[in-house]
Amino acid sequence: MITVHHLEDSRSQRVLWLLEELEIPYEIKQYKRDPKTMLAPAELRHVHPLGKSPVITDDKRTVAETGLIVDYLVERHGNGRLAPPADSEARLNYEYWLHYAEGSAMPPLLLHLVFDTVEKKAPLVIKPIAKVISANVKKQFIRPQLNLHLDYMENELRQHRWFVGDEFSAADIMMSFPLEAASSRQPDLKGRCPNIAAFVQRIHERTAYQRALEAGGPYAYA
Repeated sequence: MITVHHLEDSRSQRVLWLLEELEIPYEIKQYKRDPKTMLAPAELRHVHPLGKSPVITDDKRTVAETGLIVDYLVERHGNGRLAPPADSEARLNYEYWLHYAEGSAMPPLLLHLVFDTVEKKAPLVIKPIAKVISANVKKQFIRPQLNLHLDYMENELRQHRWFVGDEFSAADIMMSFPLEAASSRQPDLKGRCPNIAAFVQRIHERTAYQRALEAGGPYAYA
C-alpha cells in the first residue's frame, strides 16, 4: 500500500491528485505545520532525514521529491497512463516539463516569497532598510525572471491545451503548483496571461483534483 506523508497546504497535494487520476489505492498520514514557523513538524524526519513533504512510502521503499515521486508512480503504477510512450517524440517534452516545474518555474516564486517574508519579519529598527533592499532585488532580478517564465509558459499554453500537446499528462500535474502559486500572488495574471488562467481553471475542474482536495484537506491555492 502506498502511504502519502501529506503536509497540509503543500506540494504534496499534487501527489494526492496524481494518485486520484491513476485511481491507485493509497492512504494518507497527515502532518500539521508548526503554527509559529509554518514549517513541517520534526516527526517527518522519521520518514525522511530532511523532514520535508512530499514523501511517500511504497511497502518498504521511501521516495521523496515531487518530480521523482510523480515519475515513480507513473512508471511503476501507471500502466501507460498520463505519460507519452517512451519511444515517442512527445516523451522528451513530457520529461522536460516534469523537471522544469521545480527546477526553473518555482525558484523565482520562492525568492519572491522569501523577500516578502524579509519585509514582514525584519526587526523594527532595520525594517526600512530591509524594505529598500527587498524592493531593489525584486525590481532588478526577481520580477524580470518571473515575467520571463510567465511569458514562456503563457506562449506554450497558447499553442496547446496542455503542456505536452492536447493530452493531459502528469507533467500538467507537476506544473500545477507553480502556476497556482503565481495566480494567487499576481492579481492581474488573468488579464496578462489568459492561457495560464484558463489552465488553472481547467485543472481545478477535474474530478480527480476535487477528490484529492477532499482527501487532503485545506489547500490555499484551490
